[in-house]
Amino acid sequence: MALLEASGLEAFYGQTQVLRGLSFTLEEGSVTAILGANGAGKTTTLRAICAMVRTTGELKFDGQRIGGKATESIARRGIAHVPEGRGTFVRLSTEQNLRLGAYTRRDAAAVEEDLERVYGYFPRLKERRNQQAGTLSGGEQQMLAVGRALMMRPRLMLLDEPSFGLAPLLTEELFRILGAISRERRVSMLVVEQNASLALAIADQAYLLETGRIVLSGSAEQIGSDEAVRKAYLGY
Repeated sequence: MALLEASGLEAFYGQTQVLRGLSFTLEEGSVTAILGANGAGKTTTLRAICAMVRTTGELKFDGQRIGGKATESIARRGIAHVPEGRGTFVRLSTEQNLRLGAYTRRDAAAVEEDLERVYGYFPRLKERRNQQAGTLSGGEQQMLAVGRALMMRPRLMLLDEPSFGLAPLLTEELFRILGAISRERRVSMLVVEQNASLALAIADQAYLLETGRIVLSGSAEQIGSDEAVRKAYLGY
């Protein structure tokens, strides 16, 4: 069943149009990758879903229209946005940052369970639970951003360049964990990522954007074996 549906989605910064008639679906429990060069409209696609830019067209989440809703209202429906830049609350501790992810929840016992679950995925965060979050490494802050989003108990996670600024080994570890979260928690994911090979490795389907338009779509396997994609994005 389609969890997220976009039809004729267009997005604007002031008078500048960035997305041009995007139509796509994301199935419940699946991982979808959005690939493309810088400036193709990948980040804007995530912002459009969260109502952070002006849009036209139709967006549905779980069959309900979300176009025109406030960003906070969209988050409460179960869409968690993990922006590039991580959004760490630097003066708070690691654990306080994680608990902020659950600020709308009233199920205290379940919040504690989820906190331990996040620590299970990211043991390094548990080691640094009382440390000021601003002193964490870039990789740890990225893990923190993903963990904070998980504390919302989202149905859909929007991940914007999760590998940005990370060393290759940390990137591989993060994507392995994202794959495990998707499988074990049945959390759907929409991943914008420059590292196309890693994104395709955990994705079920993929879309290739160029100048705000979808120019190629299909299963991750099909996209990964497309010769033009291989040369432009996979480097072989």
